[in-house]
Amino acid sequence: MTSMKGRVLIAAGSDSGGGAGIQADIKAVTALGGFAATAITALTAQNTLGVHGIQEVPIDFVRQQIAVVLDDIGADAIKTGMLHRVEVIEAVVESLDSCDAPLVADPVMVAKGGARLLDQGATEAVISVLLPRAAVVTPNIPEAEVLAGMEIDGVDGMKRAAEKLLSLGPRAVLLKGGHLDGPRLTDLLLTEAGFEVFEGQRIETKHTHGTGCTTASALAAGLAQGMGLTDAFARARTYVQEAIRTAPGYGAGHGPLNHAHTVKL
Repeated sequence: MTSMKGRVLIAAGSDSGGGAGIQADIKAVTALGGFAATAITALTAQNTLGVHGIQEVPIDFVRQQIAVVLDDIGADAIKTGMLHRVEVIEAVVESLDSCDAPLVADPVMVAKGGARLLDQGATEAVISVLLPRAAVVTPNIPEAEVLAGMEIDGVDGMKRAAEKLLSLGPRAVLLKGGHLDGPRLTDLLLTEAGFEVFEGQRIETKHTHGTGCTTASALAAGLAQGMGLTDAFARARTYVQEAIRTAPGYGAGHGPLNHAHTVKL
């Protein structure tokens, strides 16, 4: 492992099961040689079977976490995950006014087990407040369907949805295709320059808890380290595929990934 490089400030919810949320974010950034700092937006009682409870973090304390980290440590990239209420979304984006680091926005809406993590009113705030601040937004297909207001059927549908999302203000859209059927997995990266298509073989497993959080944080780590968007995502995608392939198999539901596979003891 090379020396630590790249400061990533992550504003997201905690997953007590350790597979997703802020825990997955910290592990992914660390495994790729970056430094992770956090602003925890909510606490969840969660395992591989689902979300069993959520505790709010006071808005002022969310703001304070961000402010003290930026004031002292700084950030080379920002990653947002579970911003579950309008007030949280507004507080986080306002707190970043003084920071020009690129923002990777993962619009977390539904947990792997099906629990909704975003209230209805917050969807509009994601569109109007969060997306215009984002360097890249990283929805999966169900999230993109909500944000773009359309059903997605196949790769052509993914392209139309990505174009709609780009028109909402982010500088890039990474639309992940894992929810489509079939043995091939297609992800799309759209910028003003056009589409880049990433294809690979699907890994048949139920142990995919936290893949969205992990992908976005791995991408943010790359940006923090000075990588271009395409290279940062290519590395993140490879990292996540191997983390899925070598998943430990914990839990009775959607199990966690092997975030530490890059660490050679």
